[in-house]
Amino acid sequence: MALIVVGLSFGPDHAIGAPPDQDGVQVLTRGPVHEAFAGVIAFELQPGVVVPKAPPDALDELPPDQRPAGANVAWIPGYWAWDDEEEDFLWVSGVWRFLPPGRQWIAGYWGKSDAGYQWTSGYWADAQAEEIEYLPQPPAMTNVEPVGEASAEGQTWIPGVPVWNQNAYSVRPGYWAEMQSNWQWTPAYYVQTPRGYVFVDGYWDYSVYNRGVLYAPVSFNSGVYTQPGFSYSPFYAVNPAALMVNLFLRPTYGHYYFGDYYSGNYGGMGYYPAYAYHNQQGYDPFYAQQSWLNRQDANWQQNNQTQFLNRQNNEAARPPRTLTAQNELVKAGNSKDESFVVAASVNKLAGSKESPLTFQRVTEAERKKLGQTAKEIDKHRAERQQVEAETASAPDKAAAGQTAPTKAKRLASPVVAKAPDQLGDGQAPPKIHETPKAEPKPVAQAEPKPEPKSAVKTGSKTEPKPVAKTEPKPATKPTPKAGPDPTPKAEPKAAAKPTAKTDPDPATKVEPKPAPKPTPKAGPDPTPKAEPKAAAKPAPKAEPKPAPKAEPKPAPKAEPKPAPRVEPKPTPRAEPKPAAKVEPKPAPSPESKPTPKS
Repeated sequence: MALIVVGLSFGPDHAIGAPPDQDGVQVLTRGPVHEAFAGVIAFELQPGVVVPKAPPDALDELPPDQRPAGANVAWIPGYWAWDDEEEDFLWVSGVWRFLPPGRQWIAGYWGKSDAGYQWTSGYWADAQAEEIEYLPQPPAMTNVEPVGEASAEGQTWIPGVPVWNQNAYSVRPGYWAEMQSNWQWTPAYYVQTPRGYVFVDGYWDYSVYNRGVLYAPVSFNSGVYTQPGFSYSPFYAVNPAALMVNLFLRPTYGHYYFGDYYSGNYGGMGYYPAYAYHNQQGYDPFYAQQSWLNRQDANWQQNNQTQFLNRQNNEAARPPRTLTAQNELVKAGNSKDESFVVAASVNKLAGSKESPLTFQRVTEAERKKLGQTAKEIDKHRAERQQVEAETASAPDKAAAGQTAPTKAKRLASPVVAKAPDQLGDGQAPPKIHETPKAEPKPVAQAEPKPEPKSAVKTGSKTEPKPVAKTEPKPATKPTPKAGPDPTPKAEPKAAAKPTAKTDPDPATKVEPKPAPKPTPKAGPDPTPKAEPKAAAKPAPKAEPKPAPKAEPKPAPKAEPKPAPRVEPKPTPRAEPKPAAKVEPKPAPSPESKPTPKS
């Protein structure tokens, strides 16, 4: 019902085009969602996307002349995002945002890397924290499926999370929690930065319909925005109904995407439909809340999957990609599907009586003042980038792959929300969830991941086929399980357990699978019967058996001395010769040498 009611306020806008069209400016009805509006939570973190060139200077962006009424709302300017299909940058328009109580916005940024320019995601940090702690890489989250049964009707499972405890990671178990219709719970997660990993504890945020106004992204011709005196103000807002039914997650970039990303090749580029992502690759607060709101509809999850597959197989069923294409559909009367009306003018939104938001005019002086927020955020972004780029150049700073945490003084953000107790009656969020205590047993720390060496445009061309095949599979598994629990089945998890990175990035998908295979082969290769004797020393001494095939000399040495195999003296003699012979045989497995030593 919520989707329909809010969607009606975005009905076909026959008066679209209020501002004159500009050459070299194209309003898009698909693209990345501003990170301050929503951020992706992944079970296993991945290095930020790398692109081949530096982003342009930030646009001179002014907020729209109408804003949602309220005291806890702020304008957060836009930023450049990479479009790997166009192999260029597009502009993610700024947003009017009702700020999550007690949080402050830490903007993302593009930083120089060895392979090009790498994106580091933004996040909502605790406004009261005086320091930022950069931690070693946390282990991937596993066994995230629900445990036991909910103690009350309508509860939702919140997966556990690794937490740093003095000198190691331990697991904070998952738990069942109450949901809210107007508030959305964001569980604890990590943000990856060049300096380390930042832990963001759980907090309440506004539901998608009360969160603010998301504006459509824009593609510019560089000749337009480089003109002296050029400024930009977003005018077309994204329909929340169309957003929710055409929502995708891309963990390799840390962004939500909306619109037409249905073609099979997008699976290989790391795009997941929400139903195939939630509780399989990560946690999607939007999907969790929508599932809870529709918990009485046993077919809700099945309908989501059916709609996705229909649009994947039927190009005519997909929403338009540009405002121009949308207007042509509306004008021709070819579509009555509400999800096709992806964007509408801000005037239509403000004039609607069915929208949950009320609007007020913004004076020209206020707009200019708010426009200064962009410069303040740019300054804050540059300061963050400088702090996080510092590595082991000083004793108290750790490089990538660090094994101990480092700390830095918190940089004051220009976008800070009011504390929950400062909000008026009826505006304060629910009480923060009481989470279970972390288990004392330490968790193995994840090995540092290498920085990606290729740009997005290169990876996207080679990856499509492998992932496109796997994506529909997890999609069909949760089908029978509808209702309150979106994806409790373990089938999708099987794909995510090796590493959450496998699905979005097929290139790395091949790496984790061969890894376990060579390990057992290294033992049985030289002699299958030596493995049960175990221990590091018997392995090298069992190797003389195949050795006689190539060289008869080591054979007599091993035969007369079967008992002294445990002795250290014969070991060094047999070790160099057979080792040299064994190496060329398991050529694809360089780990054959270290195996016996372990």
